[in-house]
Amino acid sequence: MTVVPNPIVATSLGGDMYEFPFEVVLRETGGHPVTITRVSADVFAFGSVKVATESYDAAKINSLGYSTTLPANGELRYAFRPRKQVTDDRLFGGVTAEVRVDAVDDTGTAASASTTVGVRR
Repeated sequence: MTVVPNPIVATSLGGDMYEFPFEVVLRETGGHPVTITRVSADVFAFGSVKVATESYDAAKINSLGYSTTLPANGELRYAFRPRKQVTDDRLFGGVTAEVRVDAVDDTGTAASASTTVGVRR
């Protein structure tokens, strides 16, 4: 799994509202179809203070028009654009996000992947 861009670039929507556009790229390399069950992101400021959480279950992913079925040796791309208030610009000085994907393969084996990305303005 990769997240692009890295770092995620926050776009001001006016006032203290920002949009955080990013894409999650999933590749299956083990030869088994995979069903995505959840994509989530935890956002941290100053290294360890959780300031936001965003989670998309399979139904929400499907409602956005994306498939949750990743074919063997295939690729999926999910584009997200969460909007959040940032009331203190100093938070952009040390923000990271941990993006996690949970899935299950065709044998019923659970799998997950995560990566940490930077966030900047």
